[in-house]
Amino acid sequence: MTIKEVTDILEEFAPLTYAEDFDNVGLLIGNATTEVDGILVTLDTLENVVDEAIETNCNLIISFHPIIFNGLKKITGKNYVERVVLKAIKNNIAIYAIHTALDNTPFGVNGKIGEVLGLTNPSILIPQKNTLRKLTTYVPVAHEESLKNALFLAGGGDIGNYSHCSFSIEGKGTFKANEKANPTVGEIGQIHTENETMVSCIFDKGKENRITQALKNTHPYEEVAYEITSLNNTNPYIGMGLIGELVEGMPETSFLEMLKIKMKTPIVRHTKLLGEPIQKVAVLGGSGAFAIGAAKAAGADIFITADVKYHQFYEAENQIVIADIGHFETEQFTKNLLVDYLTKKIPNFAIRLSESITNPIKYF
Repeated sequence: MTIKEVTDILEEFAPLTYAEDFDNVGLLIGNATTEVDGILVTLDTLENVVDEAIETNCNLIISFHPIIFNGLKKITGKNYVERVVLKAIKNNIAIYAIHTALDNTPFGVNGKIGEVLGLTNPSILIPQKNTLRKLTTYVPVAHEESLKNALFLAGGGDIGNYSHCSFSIEGKGTFKANEKANPTVGEIGQIHTENETMVSCIFDKGKENRITQALKNTHPYEEVAYEITSLNNTNPYIGMGLIGELVEGMPETSFLEMLKIKMKTPIVRHTKLLGEPIQKVAVLGGSGAFAIGAAKAAGADIFITADVKYHQFYEAENQIVIADIGHFETEQFTKNLLVDYLTKKIPNFAIRLSESITNPIKYF
């Protein structure tokens, strides 16, 4: 398989269009047409991870965090980022990062935390906006069903737990073909009227290329009339964070003890305990203090995240418990998630879970 064939499979799960604007995702180092010998999956791409890739004959590293985040003006090996880039290039190792594309995927980083904690009825904490598109096109009545089926197969018409969603209106279309045309119906130089159906369907913006390709491959006309509009609808199935419920409420201290065990963290930094049972739980892997307000608005009893600053803890305002369990700890299961997914999709390929330790924080 080529790198592109592997990353295409990965992007079916976490399309790069889901990533935040500030992020740097996708293939960071390497050529997409390179044949893949082996895949190493990691949370961070550090020098020891590149060494591990060399030792295990893996020429593609799939990393959660991007090693190149800001622009590099020089690559001289003066810091850990530049040394990783130099070593990877020297040893023909490609690096691909997925980061917030996986954060915003419903079964990604936060979905995994929710699974580990046993949360039920999960939903997105901060849904994304402007992720939906609507296709409208016009097709002869006899070709309506075949066109819709092609669009559905390409990912059109999926809305939450429903698929094959569309809307159709019948009407009359007109056109006149010039002497250079090769019309499917009608005569050159003559105005033609055709009984047509206007077909509309919604799709995720990450599927736009597939949708337009399916449209052009299936539509009978030489020139296809269509429009794609961007919708301002909030997409409740894509976005940051997750909120769910425990099967049974727990005393705060019991929940915190369970949290330490299941999330494998030696310490939890938290705000004042409120003396109320924990039932509704909000989570956001990584630096998630920006979502404190959303967790409070959603009625969460506790918000689990990382990298909360001193003054941000004040935002709890005796309405919620904020628990900071560490950046690495919130994202530690991410590489397992990616390995499990890729193994199911390409079971006969060498996919390795990195054994390198990349957490820069130690506890005494």
